[in-house]
Amino acid sequence: MFCPEHTATQNNRRQFLRTSALATGAFAIASSGFSSIGQAAATELPFKISLAEWSLHRALQSGKMDNLDFAKIAKEEYGIDAIEFVNQFFKDKAQDSAYLAELNKRAAEHGVKHVLIMIDGEGELGDSNDAARTKAVENHYKWVDAAKTLGCHSIRVNAGTQANYQEGKKLAADGLRRLSEYAAKANINVIVENHGGLSSNGKWLSETIASVGLKNCGTLPDFGNFVIDWKTGEEYDRYKGVTELMPHAKAVSAKTHDFDASGNETRTDYVKMMKIVLDAGYHGYVGIEYEGGNLGEKEGILATKALLERLQKELAS
Repeated sequence: MFCPEHTATQNNRRQFLRTSALATGAFAIASSGFSSIGQAAATELPFKISLAEWSLHRALQSGKMDNLDFAKIAKEEYGIDAIEFVNQFFKDKAQDSAYLAELNKRAAEHGVKHVLIMIDGEGELGDSNDAARTKAVENHYKWVDAAKTLGCHSIRVNAGTQANYQEGKKLAADGLRRLSEYAAKANINVIVENHGGLSSNGKWLSETIASVGLKNCGTLPDFGNFVIDWKTGEEYDRYKGVTELMPHAKAVSAKTHDFDASGNETRTDYVKMMKIVLDAGYHGYVGIEYEGGNLGEKEGILATKALLERLQKELAS
């Protein structure tokens, strides 16, 4: 799902990438209770940086990278010690205790923290059919259990529904409430990303989470996923949407596509967006999710990291 990319000159891009590749950042990893992720006291820097596995989806899908190596690659190639899994890259391993133990072993060897698991393909939690909605809820149970085993604080889910605004809100809240009740027993959050359809309407998703009324049910605001209808191109204002979602946020996704010669993202004003995040009192993880096509995955991740590290310093006050 890409829009036309804004490009800089090759000379400027090469210069920027050389600068980005040399950039380093220091951040602290602080432990938090499951119901208060994101509201922890600020460390020396105003937020922490994690790496979302989707940033490496091309390498994973091509077989050039294995999910088991995610922690090592994050630490050794990017200097990042907190990672966010995507379930499709180990979709048959949620109940494989030996596999999960190996992930924990490798993370420990490299000093890497598991933050969350992004869940897709397990059914619509706002399905209009009661039986299908119940099945979707129960399909997520194994990922709650896996998240607990891996030491994550959350699973990211989708509030998918084909119903209208009001009915969809009611149905999604029902599915989220039942899943969150199960997850609460494991001290795991259930957090919803704006991910297309009604979920990309910040007002709708905020109202849905509020109607669930459980402390461990929240949001994962994504800076770029505000297209409501891909057929018509209808898009929700991203700054308004993130502002509406931040009161419920327990994680944040720093979506990037392309950069100008100064290292700024071309679709999102990151200074404005990160001020919205920090003004909400959030000091948790901001996950790098590079989705662009002009840069390779490694270059895009490094460019995003350099941008976030610059903002860590600029917004520290």
